[in-house]
Amino acid sequence: MPSTLPILRARRERRLEKQKRNDNRTRGTILSVGILLSILLGGVIILAAFAYADVTRNLPSTEILPRLLNPPDGLLLQPTRVYDRTGLQLLATFAQNELPRRYIPINEQNPQHIPEELVNAVIAVADPQFATHSGYSLDGLTDTNLHPTIAQKLINELVLYNEPHSLKRAIRERLLATQITAQFGRTQVMEWYLNSVNFGNYAYGIDAAAQLYFGKPADELTLAECAILAAVSETPALNPLDAPQVATQRGRELLYVMNDLELISSDETAQALAETPIFATTPRTPPKLAPAFLNLVLAQVDSQIPRERVERGGMIIISTLDFELQKNAACVTEVYATRLAGLPEPNEICEAARLLPSLPPASTYPDSSASALILDPKTGQVLALVGETVQGVETPLVSAHNPGSSLDAFVYLTGFTRGLSPASLTWDIPGEGILQNFDGEYHGALRLRTALANDYQVPVEILKTQMGIENVTKIASSFGIDLNENALMVDLASAYGVFAAQGVKFGQYVQDEFVPVTVLRVEGVDRGVLLDWSVPEAQTVVTPAMAYLMTNVLSDEPARWETWGRQNALEIGRPSGVKPGQTIDGNDAWVVGYTPYLSVAVWTGVRGSDAVTPRFPAVLWNALMQSASADLPADGWSTPQGITPLTVCDPSGMLPTRECPNLVTEIFLNGSEPTQVDTLFREFSINRETGLLATVFTPPELVDTRVYMLVPEEAREWALSAGMDIPPTSYDAIQAPPVNPSANITAPQLFAEVDGKVLILGAASGADFMYYRVQVGKGLNPQEWIQLGEDNFTPVDGGLLAEWDTTGLNGLYAVQLIVVRTDQVVDTAVIQVTISE
Repeated sequence: MPSTLPILRARRERRLEKQKRNDNRTRGTILSVGILLSILLGGVIILAAFAYADVTRNLPSTEILPRLLNPPDGLLLQPTRVYDRTGLQLLATFAQNELPRRYIPINEQNPQHIPEELVNAVIAVADPQFATHSGYSLDGLTDTNLHPTIAQKLINELVLYNEPHSLKRAIRERLLATQITAQFGRTQVMEWYLNSVNFGNYAYGIDAAAQLYFGKPADELTLAECAILAAVSETPALNPLDAPQVATQRGRELLYVMNDLELISSDETAQALAETPIFATTPRTPPKLAPAFLNLVLAQVDSQIPRERVERGGMIIISTLDFELQKNAACVTEVYATRLAGLPEPNEICEAARLLPSLPPASTYPDSSASALILDPKTGQVLALVGETVQGVETPLVSAHNPGSSLDAFVYLTGFTRGLSPASLTWDIPGEGILQNFDGEYHGALRLRTALANDYQVPVEILKTQMGIENVTKIASSFGIDLNENALMVDLASAYGVFAAQGVKFGQYVQDEFVPVTVLRVEGVDRGVLLDWSVPEAQTVVTPAMAYLMTNVLSDEPARWETWGRQNALEIGRPSGVKPGQTIDGNDAWVVGYTPYLSVAVWTGVRGSDAVTPRFPAVLWNALMQSASADLPADGWSTPQGITPLTVCDPSGMLPTRECPNLVTEIFLNGSEPTQVDTLFREFSINRETGLLATVFTPPELVDTRVYMLVPEEAREWALSAGMDIPPTSYDAIQAPPVNPSANITAPQLFAEVDGKVLILGAASGADFMYYRVQVGKGLNPQEWIQLGEDNFTPVDGGLLAEWDTTGLNGLYAVQLIVVRTDQVVDTAVIQVTISE
């Protein structure tokens, strides 16, 4: 029997070989996984490095906090101040007084220090883990509006205030919070926080808050008072001046929290709860100079720098305000509003108010208000702004109001951009669905110039329909006007200022909108520039020629006389473009006007059933424009290239004819001048006895020649009701004259129908015969005659007078025979025939 040993040996070798292969495969897999994990880990490390580099890129230095807060030169220890355009006249200070803010340390060794009770109260309300964490918390990492630690609040409010909220910002905030806690210590962080936190009413820092709300220094605050102020630091609007009961209750609730956190004992809690804090009655001091203007300043600065950061301090804002202009504007508006309300005037008024014309008679509105704005159209800078003034008292409000017809100029401008001109004809007549004019009348045929200058609503509604509201809206939006919303004075003054600046709009881009500005620059108290709008930007809106076309209409004083009369409040003794406006309900009235140097918008509003017209704000506009322009040249606008003056017929705007009763000089954009003669006026022959249209049979001695305006059929009824002289539509009754034996037509017969070649028979003879001619004309009383053949010097008696080829003609025609005698006597004979096609 063969041995099994070789077989077992072979099997064993195969098993070892297989195990070796499996081990190699396992080691290869492990190696591959290890390599893959190493690559992934390396990628993660690289990505983390890139992410960290991105998060920390341009990370602000922690040294900014000492520069902002440490005495004596900490930037935030100076309140933010707003000045006029000279930088000399102080308009407002965002603090309770003009003095620098006091910095109070925590160190009890200092004579004046922050009490420990206040520190504990702030810890309880803002950061209970203040003593144990590293300055940050991961809570609220994805909620970018949450700042759960005091160090994070400090970084958020003073360092990263200008960065948009995002996860990246939240991480940066926590990195910096950790750094300042490690670098400066918790005590310093708390001290900075308490000397900069907002307590409401421009009270930043504990010293200002203690003085404002309790009338005492910070180190004299009781525990109850500390609890109240700590609660206020979390919600500044709920402070002892604006919400005393709520402030007190929140302070009491915080005392319980402090007791639960073992920051105060039960006895201290009970003692504080038994206390009745007495709030100071120190009156708040809101800005008195140009309050509405200051609101606009803050709104515009807020678009670049958060308002809370501005109010916190350390900034100097140089505004665009002209202080003298503002004082005069406020005085004039207050006197005007006082008169409008029917109240007694002050004993002494400013010189500028003496320029106010008299108000229209029987005009007092107790529930009325007025506001005004003055803008420099060459820079887009607001020079003066008076808030809504009620019964002679200015408020900080400048609301948007219904612009009414004050924006009608942009409807006409749309027409001008599409080939119309100030000379173009429009009809102011009744029509279905058309608004009534403000004066309750219709005015017939008008040039667009007259319609715009007099604020007639029927023509503008017709034009708006013709141009398309979408096109009008597009034109208005290029001037910064939204036709679908109420309008602000600053927008109206800016829009019309474009015409003053010959088609160019000046201003600055603010949040992607090109707008007028109230700020020249914003500086830190260290004179570092934070915002600079001192150099205006320019945006071309329309061509100089197009702007001049509109200005020429709006500055045309005689064109307004139809509505306003001579020597009216819109005339200021110098060239000025003016657009009055009003609403259908009579609640709002406007006047917006400009010179090359100023654009002034004024508004007057009434409530209830009262109605106000532009004649009221015109009084205010007149005084403001005259006082503001007193030291400026009385310049107008020179005619730019692209404008052609031309004499045309009024009101058709077409080339004159001898029938045109009134000629005017109009202006046109090059290429839009009229090329056709006037067709609006036509001469008619009238039977003076019957008043009907004369015919060829009307005795010549009864025929008068009169010129009439051709009224369209849709206007005929109105024209008749208005007593307008319009041409008759009927002809005289036709009566054949007696037959003259030596001058007559025997064929064709009277009223015959003819076609083709017509033989005209009759007699042209008699004593003293010299020659005859035959002529034809279209209609009952032709205005033009065509002679058939030449003058014939051979008398005819009952024979052929002429041949007439009527091919291509149709309708009613007159055939006239004229016999001229040597003694200058002329005999005629006429028949009417109808040419059939």
